[in-house]
Amino acid sequence: MKGRRSARASLIWVVLALAIGVPIALAAGSEQLAWRGPVYILAGFAGIIALGLVLVQPLLIGGYLPGLSAYRGRRAHHWIGGALALAVVIHVAGLWITSPPDMIDALTYTSPTPFSPFGVTAMWAIFTVALMALLRRRLGLRLRTWRIVHIPLAIVIVACSVAHCLLIEGTMETISKAALCVLILVATVKVMIDLQVWRKRRTPRGESVARQ
Repeated sequence: MKGRRSARASLIWVVLALAIGVPIALAAGSEQLAWRGPVYILAGFAGIIALGLVLVQPLLIGGYLPGLSAYRGRRAHHWIGGALALAVVIHVAGLWITSPPDMIDALTYTSPTPFSPFGVTAMWAIFTVALMALLRRRLGLRLRTWRIVHIPLAIVIVACSVAHCLLIEGTMETISKAALCVLILVATVKVMIDLQVWRKRRTPRGESVARQ
């Protein structure tokens, strides 16, 4: 029994490492990098890493990663959220340095590229969650209020990040990129179902409250 659990735990971590590592490795071997400058390449890989972190977040909050207690999972979720925001900052800053006009168009939602609006929307949602998490205690947000705000924003982050990635024809290899996006969607849907984030129950007084 212990052997099976250990093998299953190892398999989960291996699959996660491959899901994130393979797209990065294949992107590193892309022929398109020969035509890009170092700042642009850094910005691009920051975006790929950010997408990988989007996969890790629901796995942590759902308790699907073996070896992590519920407390450690929540703490890791918090810190990786900060790393995600930092990766997005690097991604956007790098693209701004290499092409300010394109970034202005993207940030003002006037870019002709179909992937830009999704990326910018995901960016603002990530920054909003990160800022609220940082100021949560100071703002005095209760757990229920935090979830009411955080869950819709998390859905926006996932949906827009996946759409942004799939619409871009860049250094990422198509199959590994699609596989990563599918895993992100599956993990997000599973954690929402398992935690029953939308389900409500009745209190003895008949008041409807969010189920914890």
